[in-house]
Amino acid sequence: MQHDEVIWQVIRHKHCSYMAKIETGIFCRNPYNVTGICNRSSCPLANSRYATIRDHDGVFYLYMKTIERAHMPKNLWERVKLPRNYEKALETIDKHLLYWPKLLQHKIKQRLTKMTQMRIRMRKLALKTREKIMTTPRRDIKRELRREEKAVKAAVLDKAIETELLERLKKGIYGDIYNYPELEWNKVLDEEKKLAEGVEEEEEEEEPEIEYVEGYEELEEEEDMEDFSGFPSKMSNFNDDEHDSADEEDDDDDGEEQVVIHKKGKRDSRKSDDPGKSKKKKKRVVVEMEQEDGDVMRTLKTAS
Repeated sequence: MQHDEVIWQVIRHKHCSYMAKIETGIFCRNPYNVTGICNRSSCPLANSRYATIRDHDGVFYLYMKTIERAHMPKNLWERVKLPRNYEKALETIDKHLLYWPKLLQHKIKQRLTKMTQMRIRMRKLALKTREKIMTTPRRDIKRELRREEKAVKAAVLDKAIETELLERLKKGIYGDIYNYPELEWNKVLDEEKKLAEGVEEEEEEEEPEIEYVEGYEELEEEEDMEDFSGFPSKMSNFNDDEHDSADEEDDDDDGEEQVVIHKKGKRDSRKSDDPGKSKKKKKRVVVEMEQEDGDVMRTLKTAS
């Protein structure tokens, strides 16, 4: 005959393999425990009438134990599958635990709530993509590095051989008779065609460059030359003796030099009626320079 109080006194004060003592309290590792705490009302071994909820691959089951099946360990627990709907699962619990203690019913419903929330969080986490950290043995890492080095060397060698053979073919060392792989030859021809097409496309895409330059530079220079063409140059004093038309006039004794420019004659834009007067009149410039002695030097210049 099973006696719950005797079992509890032995488990609590002597030894229990499911008990876990830590600083915050005493817990129970038994999978049938409703609360996970080691006490008299929650212990599945010391209660002949007990119920709990367990999870099997995302499906919740209600487990019930009665004293009538205590002599049959094979059929000790009665299992009832709970629906996935939370409200229907609560109704199923109320139906099967109608005459059970209210405290036990409340604990079972709390466990169902917590397990339902945990299942919802597990679904959300399963939908998210997270990084998975995996360890690799050092021996495998070294083996992969050696294989990579060998593969790189082999690839460089193959590329060098291919380049050398292409250069020899272009130079005509082998003449007209040679056996070259058809695939490689077609590959080279395709590359040359792509290069030629790329050059043609670049030439077509190139547009003429637009430059901006000054347009009135020459006109400004011509206007400046015309403005200063009437003034005497530094060499005009040396050319005074060459001209015969030099007169003297007495004016006021001023020490300053005065320059007077007289332009005689205007260019006639209209043609004269007489055929003998077809030649255009040249523009003449008279330059008068007054010196300190009162002498006036006149110079006639013909403007071209």
